[in-house]
Amino acid sequence: MDTWWRDRLRGAKDRKTASACARDYALSAVAALLIVAVPVADLFLPTDIHVAHILVVPVALVAAFAGPLRGALTALLAVLALVAAGIERDAVTTQNVLVQLASLVLVSMLLVVFALSSERGRHELACERRISEAAQRVVLRPLPCRSGPLTIASAYRSADDGARVGGDLYAVARTANATRLLIWDVCGKGLNSLGETETVLGAFRAAAHRQVPLPELVASLEASLRWDLVEFCDTPAEADVGERFVTAAVVEVPDDEPCVHVVSCGHLPPLLLHEGRATLLDVADPAPPLGLGTLAESTYAPSTFPFVGGDQMLLYTDGLTEARDAEGGFYPLMERAAGLTGSGPATLVQAVTRDLLDHTHGPLCDDMAVVALQREH
Repeated sequence: MDTWWRDRLRGAKDRKTASACARDYALSAVAALLIVAVPVADLFLPTDIHVAHILVVPVALVAAFAGPLRGALTALLAVLALVAAGIERDAVTTQNVLVQLASLVLVSMLLVVFALSSERGRHELACERRISEAAQRVVLRPLPCRSGPLTIASAYRSADDGARVGGDLYAVARTANATRLLIWDVCGKGLNSLGETETVLGAFRAAAHRQVPLPELVASLEASLRWDLVEFCDTPAEADVGERFVTAAVVEVPDDEPCVHVVSCGHLPPLLLHEGRATLLDVADPAPPLGLGTLAESTYAPSTFPFVGGDQMLLYTDGLTEARDAEGGFYPLMERAAGLTGSGPATLVQAVTRDLLDHTHGPLCDDMAVVALQREH
């Protein structure tokens, strides 16, 4: 599913680039025709009518939309056209034509300088965007398509336009005989949540591969986030545990047991799809969200649920369930997901994501992450 979204974005970018090139060539052709039309028109107009002042229009258009180089070439053509028009009327050395030439040259120089400055700014922005995207790819690594007996697919959308990662995220890790998956939702959205995202992700990757028991793994996530909140806040107010926390669900699927172990830290319950029915896997004793663990004692004891061959499971964040339509209605995940069973995880995630966008009829107001698992045997 991540690949599907990347392919869509890449295709849209290629179409946008081709459209921009076609627009630039068309604009340059129109500008050239307009410039040539000025001396031609002067052959037929009365001597007291001058249209040379319109030569600045094609220069401005080309410089603004096609760049400084084409703008400079267009300005040169405009100056030559004005000189040609003056020669036709034997007035190239008159005060009127000289003033028009000077004005055209000055305005053209200003337009080209402005276009050059704008292009430099666009290049710097594009460079910063590439750096940002590279950093985001380090955080949001694609999930494996297979892990043990599981087939996996995922999708992510950030509330910040252009951002590929934010406060809702997921990660997978393998142990000797199980697959562990973490999904979390930072209090906040978009790029402002990256600090907590990086902390939780780093702690999970470090602890999951040590194959520690599930309660110990979650306790490690809690300790890492608490340390990060206290260590790197700028003011005491920023360390307020009531303002910064992370809801999370840690899932472990053993390779040789038809079950799933779930530890919920204030997160939305996973959705089990079994024989066309959707069931929420509500944990009996959920722990507080990460970052609030010091406010209440918790053993992070996992709850165990059946998860047999052919079953599917959806892990998601509230950006999915709290998305609203035009009338303010929430997205009915259980109802929609139950009607989409029977397809593989990739198709399921793709269908849910498309259905969500149809439901909202516009951009999402919050980050959204969804992961689909299917046990093959």
